[in-house]
Amino acid sequence: MGWTFKLHGGVAAGLGAMLLLLATLTWLPGALPLTGVRWLAAAILVSLFLTFESALVRLILTGADKHAIWLAFRCLPGKVQMTLGALALWGVVLLVFSMATEGNLQSAEVRDGRYVAFDTTPHARGTVEISQSRYQDVLESDQRTVLAIPGVLFLGAAYAVLATGELRRADGAAPTSRMSSPL
Repeated sequence: MGWTFKLHGGVAAGLGAMLLLLATLTWLPGALPLTGVRWLAAAILVSLFLTFESALVRLILTGADKHAIWLAFRCLPGKVQMTLGALALWGVVLLVFSMATEGNLQSAEVRDGRYVAFDTTPHARGTVEISQSRYQDVLESDQRTVLAIPGVLFLGAAYAVLATGELRRADGAAPTSRMSSPL
């Protein structure tokens, strides 16, 4: 596997692990200092777009089917497989627990000194006033989702890039058949 595949996959896996760690930290008491940072979401979105799209382009250029990609991933070292699998499982569990405990409130904000959130309950959609503690809970839940989903997508990009690199390596190592000339 070429060094660009290793670097691309390592960066994607590292960013995914970092985002999942930050999403997990939202369950600790108190608010994360990143709650009011608006540029963080933009930075995550831009880096995710660049990393994920380039991984998809690399994957499409191989022309391999899903089964070949899975087999290529299975040829990676066991520690790499285990790490990516554990991180992906962590991300999925994090998202499932986050969505199960989230409730029906989203997009908490302060308007005119009051805490409000958008209620997504069927037949009762709209903005409702909430307490300050509930406001903090909704903020953390929103932040957890905003961090966990890109984290899982970064891990998907790492999977795609590392499997593609392994496919490229295997294609380069495959023996080529030479036609012998009759002379």
